[in-house]
Amino acid sequence: MKPFVSTVDEYFDNPMRSYPITARWFYYLVLGVLLVFTKIVWPWRIEGRERLGADRPGDGEKGHVIICNHTSMLEIIVIVVDGWTRHRRVRPLFKSEFAKNKVIDWFFSRVGGIPLARNTADLKAVKRAAACLKRGEDILIFPEGTRVKSDDQPVKMHGGAALIASMAKADICPMAVVGARDIKKKGKMPRFFLRVWLRTAEPVDADSVPSGLKRRERTDWLENEAIGRMVAMKDELRAEHPGRA
Repeated sequence: MKPFVSTVDEYFDNPMRSYPITARWFYYLVLGVLLVFTKIVWPWRIEGRERLGADRPGDGEKGHVIICNHTSMLEIIVIVVDGWTRHRRVRPLFKSEFAKNKVIDWFFSRVGGIPLARNTADLKAVKRAAACLKRGEDILIFPEGTRVKSDDQPVKMHGGAALIASMAKADICPMAVVGARDIKKKGKMPRFFLRVWLRTAEPVDADSVPSGLKRRERTDWLENEAIGRMVAMKDELRAEHPGRA
């Protein structure tokens, strides 16, 4: 890849460690600033982060599919930044509508994002994500598909995490966040100095699937089990921090 002339597709299709030095330094700068800013303005930490894989993944080590509930843009930043501090590359799947804006498309490509056409069988995105996992990069997916801004908002869980994980023979790491939704409520100014909690659940791997299931049934079981653990962890955090969302 060449500095300044590489296409966005080259960024989507290549490992982040092969990005041009200019893109890598841009990535380090952006994440370093976000780390300091978010730690001060919205103090956060991830409990059980050791479940997200070893620091500095070794050669041949597969990445993980991280799934999380989605309440704000903050959890994306936190999960990616935390991975960076542990020398892991976390690549979020983002809705392809954002890619229509050339500036946003350029930015997301430089920070490892991969576009996904929602409500379609986007095989290109699935294959890209599986390739990332095989070379040791992590993938971040939000099964809810959009930010959930209130408890009465209808939520439809979207599949895909289990298919990607199965293609790469990778684990799914469920995670939950509480407190991020309180930062910005509709019609109000952002609130600062609010603590945010994130916690991981036990990873789900192919070996835990009950025997005797067919391929589609195995994928469905993995998906439902991972999402179930994510939802249970969210409920656990909300019970520990009443009044926060």
